[in-house]
Amino acid sequence: MSENQPDNKEQTVFKEEGASIEGAQAQESEKKTSTGLDRNVAALLCYLAGFVTGIVFLVIEKEDRFVRFHALQSIVTFVIIFVASLVLTAIPLIGWIIGLLLSPLSVVLWIVLMLKAYQGKEFKLPIAGNIAEKQLDQMGNK
Repeated sequence: MSENQPDNKEQTVFKEEGASIEGAQAQESEKKTSTGLDRNVAALLCYLAGFVTGIVFLVIEKEDRFVRFHALQSIVTFVIIFVASLVLTAIPLIGWIIGLLLSPLSVVLWIVLMLKAYQGKEFKLPIAGNIAEKQLDQMGNK
């Protein structure tokens, strides 16, 4: 029994260190925005209904750069996907096949973007993320 006590102490110390690191990360992601929501929840919601919720959060969020970035990236990303889908449906057969491939990829991208936003990461897509960042800088949120 005495052999187990040092192991328990080590485990307890290890758990406390891990908990403090997790606690610091949780505090960072739980900052409130001007909407009253936690910033990671607001960022996730920017992607929920595509560019529509992106527009909503861009209009109502005035202060938090993280949320505004995700709102702009949502708008740019899903407008590009929407326009590409419209163009592809106008092209018979080949466009329809490509459109069928684009749909599940869009869903996967949508889920990844929501997860990254909820984790508090500014996950930047190559083209849409750069456009969103430039637009955000022009709006004065540096």
